[in-house]
Amino acid sequence: MAMTYRNRLWIGLLVWSILQSWASAQLYRGPSGEIGETAAKERYESITSQIGIEQKLGAQIPLELTFKDESGKTVKLGDYFGKRPVILVLAYYECPMLCTVVLNELTRAMNALDWKAGQEFEVVTVSISPTETPELAAKKKANYAKEYKHGTAEQGWHFLVGEEKNIKRLADAVGFKYTYDPQTKQYAHGAGIMVATPDGKLSRYLMGVEFSARDLKFALAESSQGKIGNPVLSAVMYCFQYDPSTGRYGLVILRVIQLAGIITVLSLATLIGGALLLERRRKHTTDHSSEVNN
Repeated sequence: MAMTYRNRLWIGLLVWSILQSWASAQLYRGPSGEIGETAAKERYESITSQIGIEQKLGAQIPLELTFKDESGKTVKLGDYFGKRPVILVLAYYECPMLCTVVLNELTRAMNALDWKAGQEFEVVTVSISPTETPELAAKKKANYAKEYKHGTAEQGWHFLVGEEKNIKRLADAVGFKYTYDPQTKQYAHGAGIMVATPDGKLSRYLMGVEFSARDLKFALAESSQGKIGNPVLSAVMYCFQYDPSTGRYGLVILRVIQLAGIITVLSLATLIGGALLLERRRKHTTDHSSEVNN
């Protein structure tokens, strides 16, 4: 019996080793061959040092900044403030992964609310890419208007594009740090959304890619009353690792696979240890019973 448990542990360790080797191969193999672990880590550290989300609770959003909406009309951010709290999302419409996840999860949370965009709150999505166009914003809006079941996206959810200087000013004001990665031709950025009061003060940050309807409702309710919340903890999540030329995700997926391997091994070790302990107790009970009978 003990040999069987040991075999299981060795199998677990072997699986972990294979997963790590596979993940490393996926990470370090680029279109032109191996780039090396050191170079990959240096690139990772360089990019992650430039991105993230700094929670600037109570800061005033520059409502005078101008952008173009999905119809091509020039608008001010202030056009969407004044009456209702505002959900602010900084993303870009051609993002291959994280932005879509954030917008999908926001849609799911908003669908679960009894409040409606355009009635109790507004949603403003601003592209961080100055090369994106109103036409692209219109396509993105059309997609999410179909997914938003309350049917008020047309008047309540706005998709904007703009000039780099205005995008930067807005991003700096709300603490959204991002950078362009020329190697993948994508933007590196963090994951999260912001909720602002009707007069444009940042009141809540919802970090990550999962937003509960309850948290969103509370954030909107407090923001509608002008209340400023407290900083929240968040797991570090960055968007830049996907390389469309290879279809690989890089360092983050490596870390996830390594973590999964560690969890697998620990789970196996716990299971095997528990089984060994149970077996010893059974043996002890059997031996004790034999001694008593004798």
